[in-house]
Amino acid sequence: MSFFRELADQYIDGEWRTGTGSWDIIDFNPYNGEKLAAITIATVEEVDRAYRAAERAQRAWATTSPYERARVMERALRITEELADEIVEAVIDELGGIRSKAWYELRAAQEFLREAARQALHPGGRILASPLDGKENRLYRQPVGVVGVISAFNFPFLVTMKSAAPALALGNAVVVKPNQNAPVAGGGLVAKIFHDAGLPAGLLNVLVTDIAEIGDAFIEHPVPKVISFAGSDRVGRHVGATAGAHFKRTILELSGNSALVVLDDADIDYAVDAAVFSRFVYQGQVCMAANRILVDRAVAPEFTEKFTARVAALRTGDPRDPDTQIGPVINTFQADALTALVDQAVAEGATALVRGRTRGNLVEPTVLAGLAADSPLLSQEIFGPVALLVTFDGEEEAVRMTNDSPYGLSGAVHTADAERGVRFARRIRSGMFHVNDATVQDDPLVAFGGEKKSGTGRLNGEATVDAFTTQKWISIQHGRSVFPL
Repeated sequence: MSFFRELADQYIDGEWRTGTGSWDIIDFNPYNGEKLAAITIATVEEVDRAYRAAERAQRAWATTSPYERARVMERALRITEELADEIVEAVIDELGGIRSKAWYELRAAQEFLREAARQALHPGGRILASPLDGKENRLYRQPVGVVGVISAFNFPFLVTMKSAAPALALGNAVVVKPNQNAPVAGGGLVAKIFHDAGLPAGLLNVLVTDIAEIGDAFIEHPVPKVISFAGSDRVGRHVGATAGAHFKRTILELSGNSALVVLDDADIDYAVDAAVFSRFVYQGQVCMAANRILVDRAVAPEFTEKFTARVAALRTGDPRDPDTQIGPVINTFQADALTALVDQAVAEGATALVRGRTRGNLVEPTVLAGLAADSPLLSQEIFGPVALLVTFDGEEEAVRMTNDSPYGLSGAVHTADAERGVRFARRIRSGMFHVNDATVQDDPLVAFGGEKKSGTGRLNGEATVDAFTTQKWISIQHGRSVFPL
């Protein structure tokens, strides 16, 4: 099956349709430049059509048995298992990630489908006490209605699924706008899976389009009550402001500038393994990636020697080659921007302990050290295979340096004393932090999200139920109330 041939369309109200815009989005393989698909963009009229279809379909879906909604999730899971090899191949081609990354993304999405099936049965009502005689307070959870999902390119299948699946399971309808660099993995493929799983028409819609065509129509449209966005903090700020002006709830999963901290009692070999993974998984194009590797000066020589040796040995090339560990970045713009960033840092005095070359979209790993304490590079997200190695003197300075960032998404600390690690983690202003592990983590049961410029709101587990439902209070007076007037 060629997903790029069959799914390169808009999916609205249960039907595959060619967009009516005047130009096409071209989907390229980032490694070899092969044209995978050309998708005629959706217009404002199609945005309206998708949201109206979702609004109509959601009314009946909200009253459907939770067990039926759970069965749809279970069938969707089985379809991902049946199509596993083909999904992996599509993810490799569209995103340029190596095979292990594609399998990780698929398996993680499957876990979120399993959790969505459970979540369908989870929300219910509560009866709360009242100080008034004869008063019964019922608190119901209800679906919000329609959810707009704006997906990212780096883990598009997973990112779309982790919002769309639970939102649907909880009785909502969904309209997805996938990233232009991943319209099939983040959009069409998800639509196909739910279509084949028997999801009623209109409940999931996919619009492949661009703000140059639709402006803010996807966010401003009156139908969606929640917008779930994953992407940069720059765009997220606009999404949040625009949605807020229309009294819409937002879940914003934004940029990061995570630190992996190596304390003086850490297992150095293990910390090196965690740091290499945390910085260079999927070419560093991960919001949770460890931009900054902070190492206690007492162990810095040993760590630096081992870390740079590991990084220098990483193989960059064809993501289909089983020996490749670093594939291409997503496009030429990103490759050029990363090259310019490294050149500027070196010109300003940084030392390149490992200096990778750029060949087309292949950007080899780089390790920079000796950056000035006020270097802007230390406080920005680097969405690529560039690691910043920084030393500190003692735990207090490590805490200060870790917190010295406008972002607060993830992070990790390595130490022989797990409880020391927990104490350290609790002092960091971030949504997530991990002891003796990598900075890149996701779990369908645990709240995922950031602080500061890394976003607002949470997903996963109970947080997802909060995100995609609303609470309604209904009181019943048994007997007669006594009114003061």
